[in-house]
Amino acid sequence: MENTREGLESAEKTIGDFVAEDYRTAKVFEKYGIDFCCGGGVPLTTACREKGLDPATLLQEIEAAKAEPLERSRNYAAWDLPFLADYIVNTHHGYIREEAKGIAAYARKIAEVHGARHPEVIEIANIFAAIIQDLMAHLREEEEVLFPAVKRIDTAQKGGMDPAPADRELIKQTLDRLNRDHLEVGDAVHRIRHLAADYAIPDDVCNTFVLTYKKLREFEDDLHKHVHLENNILFPKVGKP
Repeated sequence: MENTREGLESAEKTIGDFVAEDYRTAKVFEKYGIDFCCGGGVPLTTACREKGLDPATLLQEIEAAKAEPLERSRNYAAWDLPFLADYIVNTHHGYIREEAKGIAAYARKIAEVHGARHPEVIEIANIFAAIIQDLMAHLREEEEVLFPAVKRIDTAQKGGMDPAPADRELIKQTLDRLNRDHLEVGDAVHRIRHLAADYAIPDDVCNTFVLTYKKLREFEDDLHKHVHLENNILFPKVGKP
């Protein structure tokens, strides 16, 4: 009975909670195409119902994933917030700044070359350009506003002092905007995947087309990890009073 009760309780946990507690579970959700970042607030039972899956099967796979050896370096939930913020900037913000311009150029190129036969790539190029424009402003707000405030609060608390009320208010206002941004960019990336038919490669395209879809898939994968770290770990922690 106890195991059944625990299973029912686990099934009501959100996808984001599972992954925040143990990142090894992310691969289970990736396997079934379940969004654990922007849509991570959905309970497991709801996500399974939408995908026509049995929650008990996923819970078994989740437990198996959690039984695998844990890389200490990937135990993100245990990291100090300043360290996590720096990791996000160096790893995920860095990836976007290094790769986004090139991916956008590839997307424009295949839209010009293949747009007549594959009109979806024209819309993909436009959506991706809009994503990057919005993301650049988003990254600046995190780096120049949110993360410095997080570090000031952390320093104050470690020094036994009360954080400045202005920093608390700044974080509250900033988180509201950043969470909205995440929802919008998540919807846009899912739209690209839908238009690209899960990045299936048509028979009549060039190598640049193949490379572009590969890069778009990599971008989506990186964004999922990036948004997960913020939505499910960093934001909830910094938003606590």
